[in-house]
Amino acid sequence: MNTLTERAARVSSRHPWRVLLIWVVVVVAAVGTIGTLLESALEGDIAITSDVESKRAEKLLAEGFPAPRPEEDVTEVVVVRSQRGTVDGAAFEQSVQRLASELRTAGATNVISFYASGNERLVSADRDATQLLVGLGPEADEEAVKPLVALVQALDEKPGIDAAMTGEWTADADFGQLSQDDLRTGELFFGGPAALVILLLVFGAVVAGLMPLLLAIVAIVVALALTALVGQQFPLSVFTVNMLTGMGLALGIDYSLFILSRFREERAGGREKLDAIAAAASTASRAVLFSGIAFVLAMTGMLLVPSTILRSLAAGAILVAAVSIVAALTLLPAVLSLLGDRVNALRIPYFGRAAVGASESPFWSRIVRGVMRRPALSLALAAGLLVAAALPALTLAVGSAGPSTLPDRFASKQGFLLLNEEFPSGGVEPVEIAVSGDVGSSEAKTAIDKLEAEADRQPIFGEPAVATNEAGDLARITLPIGGDSIGEQATTAVRNLRADVVPKAFAGVNAEVAVGGATAEEIDYHDTMSSWLPLVFVFVLGLSFILLTIAFRSIVVAAKAIVMNLLSVGAAYGLLVLVFVEGVGNELFGFEQADSVEAWVPLFLFSVLFGLSMDYQVFLLSRIRERYSRTGDNDAAVAFGVGSTARLITGAALIIIAVFWGFAMGDLIMFQQMGFGVAIALLIDATIVRSVLVPATMKLLGKRNWYLPSWLRWLPDVHVEGTEEPPREVRPATGPG
Repeated sequence: MNTLTERAARVSSRHPWRVLLIWVVVVVAAVGTIGTLLESALEGDIAITSDVESKRAEKLLAEGFPAPRPEEDVTEVVVVRSQRGTVDGAAFEQSVQRLASELRTAGATNVISFYASGNERLVSADRDATQLLVGLGPEADEEAVKPLVALVQALDEKPGIDAAMTGEWTADADFGQLSQDDLRTGELFFGGPAALVILLLVFGAVVAGLMPLLLAIVAIVVALALTALVGQQFPLSVFTVNMLTGMGLALGIDYSLFILSRFREERAGGREKLDAIAAAASTASRAVLFSGIAFVLAMTGMLLVPSTILRSLAAGAILVAAVSIVAALTLLPAVLSLLGDRVNALRIPYFGRAAVGASESPFWSRIVRGVMRRPALSLALAAGLLVAAALPALTLAVGSAGPSTLPDRFASKQGFLLLNEEFPSGGVEPVEIAVSGDVGSSEAKTAIDKLEAEADRQPIFGEPAVATNEAGDLARITLPIGGDSIGEQATTAVRNLRADVVPKAFAGVNAEVAVGGATAEEIDYHDTMSSWLPLVFVFVLGLSFILLTIAFRSIVVAAKAIVMNLLSVGAAYGLLVLVFVEGVGNELFGFEQADSVEAWVPLFLFSVLFGLSMDYQVFLLSRIRERYSRTGDNDAAVAFGVGSTARLITGAALIIIAVFWGFAMGDLIMFQQMGFGVAIALLIDATIVRSVLVPATMKLLGKRNWYLPSWLRWLPDVHVEGTEEPPREVRPATGPG
């Protein structure tokens, strides 16, 4: 690893213009790739790829009813309400019929109205509203629904009529738009500028502060191009861009921050420019490479989960992490070779003087020495605080964001509200129950009747419809469900169907029953996330333990790091529940209150936090071990390691917090939860864990920190902390270049 990082840095610093030219060509090619391929790469659906009950129901129904019904093409519903009359009024009927015709002209392949079909289910109980069921065909996408929404909104503006549209593609278009809005306003207008301000304060110079941000942007552009290429074979979610941008800013800045800081430190210590670059490569770059590998492996845990959304997010994070590592090991040394000491140009008053050549931070050193004077008390208080913060996580429940969680300004939310008001037991995504067997038998008919009767007792369900295929071996029970089809009330009702109603109704009947539909799919999605969470925990924890043991040749260091990270994650889970579910302080932050935490967030949060905190863990422990290997004094090594890295780790953490707080500032509740979770956990990790738990435990354990059993002595010694050589020439680093 030392040979790789130092050789890459030496080659790049000796041939900087060649390296720079290569990266310029790569970026230009990346921009072209993004423009031509990225949009088509982000067309993946959010789905579970494993065999679950909802998929079995879908497969049975597709095989048993090969000829689709007109209603099966329906994905959207338009609700039109008269403010002064009923659906029987001639003027109102004319308006609805005209809208139906316009929808067909605008691209709808199927429009079912009360006036054409005579279906009374399409009329509200008080007869002041009616539904139009709309299908967009098999080639539909988010763009296809936009002209239809515009037609409905035009009708809504006419006096005496309320009109709104909701459904699968309407909601997808709104979620996609909101994702882009949040990316632009949160990450670009808040996260990026905030990161720049922090960088300027950390480095104390404009040029040094701009470099990590520029390298992060390069990494994001190249990674987006790779995403566009990967997405041609494996379509990715549109949310991949949000993930990639956020992680690109976080990782790209962090890696550059650590290496650039070490370069400035070596120059301040008297090394020649190229030797300082090489020294930074043999220490900080090596830690960056190792922590980057650890981050990628942590993200690999998400790839194991049979979920397209998690795999998309993991793919974005892995690609941008890989590019960030390569840029830090090659592009950064080339730029440093060209700039030399001009990297310190345009210093900021006060901060510039404090940042250049700084060693131990007096502020953090005082805190660490105070902790090490009373290590047991400090450990008990800090650990107790984190455990208390984690307690609300015991009630953590997962769910999903449906149209009901969107801001009111979006079309699908307006349609959802109007539909729920006028048709509380109706919806465009009914429950579809497949009954496979001799469905013509008296036992099967009795069971179906029991199921219908039980469903009729629950107000959330509408009037069921039963159909039998020509072969008589499959029945389809269509059960309309009101409200948000993936909301808590709907999922609770369908869970009850699966767990209680269906088993009781079909007890003793020789038939396979599978409950499908959008709500059932959501339940299977939640259950998949929950069942895979402990498996990902074991995978990531196991890899982290192995990697840290190899890196620092100590099972004690590895075990402590895992326990501390678990405390950070647990506290983040608890605070997530406290703020978003219990509603404690959510209005203060401008967050929505929800019935549950988004299903993918706990698993995502765990993987990301372990990956990101590994950056700080490796960087901090490498400095401690570097000093310990040189002096053999554990206490002095801990004090120096924490004191000398605290400024950088705090700055790096604040940058990532700023980036992910950009997510939290948006309107999309799933990203609010993700951004808040990452931000609060990293704040805990960079303060309580690094400044209290690490020095307290290392003080208490002393030389036992570096214990490695004799039967593990065969492990490779990778020396993540580097092997420093004395500077060849000691002189002040004041001249340019």
